[in-house]
Formats: sequence, structure tokens, C-alpha cells
Amino acid sequence: MTTPLLAIGREPLDLAPLVAAVSLRTAEAAGAAGAVATFLGLVRNHNLGRKVRYLEYEAYEPLTIKAFEQIAAEVESRWPGVRLALHHRTGPIEIGHASVAIAVASAHRADAFSACRYAIERVKQIAPIWKHEFFEGGDVWIEGATAEPDDRRARAEAERAACV
Repeated sequence: MTTPLLAIGREPLDLAPLVAAVSLRTAEAAGAAGAVATFLGLVRNHNLGRKVRYLEYEAYEPLTIKAFEQIAAEVESRWPGVRLALHHRTGPIEIGHASVAIAVASAHRADAFSACRYAIERVKQIAPIWKHEFFEGGDVWIEGATAEPDDRRARAEAERAACV
């Protein structure tokens, strides 16, 4: 079974299939990728001075995939030849487990690093994913996407963060 480049769902995340997917699909010729950069977002045990017990993510999956497709298109436009894989998890996620996994393959390391950082910045900006944090003594919804997908200022902000 082929690993999809873009996905959202309840299954645990694994970077290895994403790395393989972007490495194999980077160019028509085998071995074209000179670099693969990855990002794995983990559930941490604290936030804002509170001890976090676990997180739960909700998403409107069809629209989330459309946002991921837009992010992939923006990455390809800004860094031609770069290949992106982006998976996000929904449902309850325990401390130390992955909530988001990103792999980017490129001929050059600078583009791979920048595109990977850009992708996570854009996910936070435009993907309709909501985080519910459960901590000792209560729970709170953490704000989800805050920018319109076509907001040029938000896109420029993500690019500045990625290319620092």
C-alpha cells in the first residue's frame, strides 16, 4: 500500500513511511533528493504552567485535506522540486505521542528545512484543526486556525518564519 502524501486521521503517526514517500517521489530519477527534513510535533506534558494529561484533536477532514493541498501547492511554488508529506492525527493523543508529522525532500538542505518549517506554520494558520487540552484540574479548547487560506499577510508571515 502506498503512503498518501497528505492525510488526517486517528492512526498513530510514523515518519519513516513519509520519508520514503517523499524520497521516492522527489524526481523521476532515483537519488535526486539530496536532503530530507522532518518535523514531528509531540504532545508535551505542560502548557501555560499547567500539567497536561493528554490532548484531543478534532478536524473537519475534507476541508483539512484541502488546506493541506493548498500548503503543498504553496511549497511547490516557493521551492520548486520540493516534495512534501504532511499527516495530522485526530482523537485523543497521549503525552509523548505525535500529533503531526511532516517530511520534505529536496535536492538541497536549505530548501528542505525551509519548506518543512513553512508547512507547519501554515498548518497552524489555515488548517481547520482544533486542539482540546486536558490538564490537571480541567480542560480548555486551544484556538485553531486563525487565518483565511488566501490571506497574503499570513502567508508572508509563515515564509518569514521558515526562512529565518
